[in-house]
Amino acid sequence: MGHLVRAGLRECSRRKAVTMGTSEYARIADHGLIGDLRTTALVATDGTIDWWCVPRFDSPSVFASLVDQRTGGHCRIRPARSDAPGRQLYFPDTAVLITRFSTDEGIGEVVDFMPPSPDPADATPRWLVRMVRCVRGRMDFRLDIAPRFDYGRALHQTVVTDEGALFESADTSVVLHTIREPGDTALRLVGELDLHAEITLETGQVRGIVLEQNPLGPPRALPVAEVERAFQDTVRFWHTWLSRSTYQGRWREAVDRSAITLKLLTHAPSGALVAAPTAGLPEQLGGERNWDYRYTWVRDASFAVSSLLDLGFTDEATAFARWLADRYEEGGIGPSGPLRVLYRVDGSPDVPEQVLDHWEGHRGSAPVRVGNAAGDQLQLDIYGELFDALYRAHQHGLRVGRPGWRALCGLLDWLADNWDRTDEGIWETRGGRRDFTYGRVMSWVAFDRGLRLAAELGLPAPVERWRAARDLVHDQVWQHGWNPERRAFTQQYGGEVLDASLLRMARAGFVAPQEPAWLDTLAAMERDLVVDGQVLRYDPAASPDGLVGSEGTFSLCTFDYVGALARSGRSAEARLLFERALTHANHLGLHAEEIGLTGEQLGNFPQAFTHLALIDAAVTLDRLCGTEPGPGLWVG
Repeated sequence: MGHLVRAGLRECSRRKAVTMGTSEYARIADHGLIGDLRTTALVATDGTIDWWCVPRFDSPSVFASLVDQRTGGHCRIRPARSDAPGRQLYFPDTAVLITRFSTDEGIGEVVDFMPPSPDPADATPRWLVRMVRCVRGRMDFRLDIAPRFDYGRALHQTVVTDEGALFESADTSVVLHTIREPGDTALRLVGELDLHAEITLETGQVRGIVLEQNPLGPPRALPVAEVERAFQDTVRFWHTWLSRSTYQGRWREAVDRSAITLKLLTHAPSGALVAAPTAGLPEQLGGERNWDYRYTWVRDASFAVSSLLDLGFTDEATAFARWLADRYEEGGIGPSGPLRVLYRVDGSPDVPEQVLDHWEGHRGSAPVRVGNAAGDQLQLDIYGELFDALYRAHQHGLRVGRPGWRALCGLLDWLADNWDRTDEGIWETRGGRRDFTYGRVMSWVAFDRGLRLAAELGLPAPVERWRAARDLVHDQVWQHGWNPERRAFTQQYGGEVLDASLLRMARAGFVAPQEPAWLDTLAAMERDLVVDGQVLRYDPAASPDGLVGSEGTFSLCTFDYVGALARSGRSAEARLLFERALTHANHLGLHAEEIGLTGEQLGNFPQAFTHLALIDAAVTLDRLCGTEPGPGLWVG
């Protein structure tokens, strides 16, 4: 069985780890995403997997050198004789990532993928496959693998065999299987807790490794043919899934990549969607705005479902609706009412926030947080986003059954009693509760969509109560959310600060897109929040949010701005800004949360918010581009 070594993590780090300066971190944008509908991994252009949590999105990490080079852990495969970064591409219309390397001796590739299983009942251990092949000439590859379990806090032991290796901590184990042909010499794995191997390939040869989460058996040598079948199955899955898209517009490549990204953020066993697959990536380099987004926000998931519905994907909406119904059936009134702001993917509300103070953070951006205290906030807007998504599902032919309708009635009855409360708002500020205008607008949306569903489905409901609440909210927003001096709807009642969340007012139907008050609001936002076509959420200096520092432009808001311009008749300008926003994608078409002053991607990556808003903007432009405002769009 080879040799067994058990050692302390700190001792191993002192003896073997290579300490890298903050300048040696891969940039956030220099990554591709792979996943299996349970979890995901980030692969940098130098062939390093520097983020991987198992077995789920919200599980502790095994590789996390993206946020701490010293003790985060990594798996790197790259040419032995070159420090040049690779060039990445996706196998067309899939989540199979190819990183190509060129040297004087040849050209090689690392093909990374995770075979997905959409079957919620499938308990088969999951694979992360790293196929290494020589395309031309000869290439010597170097493999280095240094797992660090439980965010680098847990001890583990390493067992090396002729077939591969086992990495095992108290709670998690990962097996390394080798990929080779019969008669090959086993990969030479050398080390204690960490392993190293050299792989020499000639033209056409394929070798590599497979990492298996919580395996059922020991390491084994996998024939190349078996792994290539897994590759073909993975390609077939993504091609089959994407073929259901009904999108035929101008920006098909960007929209398809965004759709695949949203699907990768879906947890198949539960139907939940996470906001992003990462934690701790900074919104400002060196700043404290470093959050954990590996959970399911009712708001973000509702937005994502709506965007996927616009592309013809209905299964995701059905699965998410069932997941939400389970949350409601669990009963109880929490900080945000019958539904919490966010949950773990299995529906657990237990997401306590903690700081990993042994990690330095991405490029020195501490603190690194896991968990998220926003789960204990009151955010009234989540009900509007949920009901809007459910109404869109209804428009796409999905029907609400009687038990589901009773649950929805319970939500709206609670909201009718609670909509006129201060809350923390969509941006989850930590400076205290306020009368946020966006929260009231989305409360109006919740009542409006509930009334529409009741009327169109002929279902029993206290419609008079809902209608009265809807009308009260509408009048209140116009009375207190509109600032006549600023000629704009403002972030808070009676305030002067603008907020880009209100770009969704016309899309939600609260105001007409040609209404003078709305056009004035757009003009005010352009003066205060728009920078070279990119949009800030709000000004933290003018509206303190309880946090230190600033942030970049928020890509969700940029794409929302594009949609708002198009609806208001400025389609040519909207199209130009959309094309410019697409240039901020990385080399694979992936977007983070924000864009910094230098154009660098910031925040957790890739971000569901950004990709769903990209889809919304593209669909809106396809529908409205080339049209001009005409009579009847607004009647004063």
